[in-house]
Amino acid sequence: MKRFAGQNIVVTGGASGIGEATVKAIVAEGGHVVIADLQQEKGQALADELGQQAHFHCTDVTQEDAVIAAITLAEREFGPLTGFVNSAGIIGVTGPIGETSLDDYERTMAILSRSVFLGVKHAAKAMKQLGGGSIVSLTSTAGVTGGLGPHIYTMAKHAVIGLTKSAASELSRDGIRINAVAPAGTVTPMTAALTGGDASLITEAIKASSPLGIACMPEDIANGILYLLSEEARYVTGHTLVIDAGLTTSNLQTDFHNAASTEG
Repeated sequence: MKRFAGQNIVVTGGASGIGEATVKAIVAEGGHVVIADLQQEKGQALADELGQQAHFHCTDVTQEDAVIAAITLAEREFGPLTGFVNSAGIIGVTGPIGETSLDDYERTMAILSRSVFLGVKHAAKAMKQLGGGSIVSLTSTAGVTGGLGPHIYTMAKHAVIGLTKSAASELSRDGIRINAVAPAGTVTPMTAALTGGDASLITEAIKASSPLGIACMPEDIANGILYLLSEEARYVTGHTLVIDAGLTTSNLQTDFHNAASTEG
């Protein structure tokens, strides 16, 4: 039997980057997925590619009704919700703190922080009816140390870790595990945008900054997410799994990471 046979999982931001890699890995392991993303063309194309095990739902993760609707679709199509991945993200506002507008702050926090709160809140409600489940949220190395990302991004990613720890202490009594994954810079469309969309340039930049001398790919992060979703991690909750080639435990932090370490 495949690892995720009979599982029903919602993945926000599932149309591209780490979210897409996670969706594909879950389906390959026998699971069913709702791809909750605003990228309608990419999301629908991915669902069509994966067949009956996947559905796309156009979802603004900052809106409570939209998150509820994605979970409702998953339950209607595939049965009780067993897993939820908060993967939607952006780099958000950058620049000096003194020049950061309140509007840019609010938009960045809505996508990176409010969305995770909504995902945890409503996934937990659905999972309580089943008697258990697993929630995994994407944070970043910028969430475990300073100086690796823009200010508001860093603030939001620290918040994800705080909510993970806090909610784990409540939800464990309901058999629900909640964990986080903290990637360093990963080769995705979002990080490639830092080099004008050139994936080869961002790949080389990440490779050069890695203590292991290799670039982190979306599949590397998806592997960690699947572990935390699975029964293999049945005794793990409230934990943040750092996947960074040892970057945060070394002194090899480069200008690339000081500028924008992202998960997306």
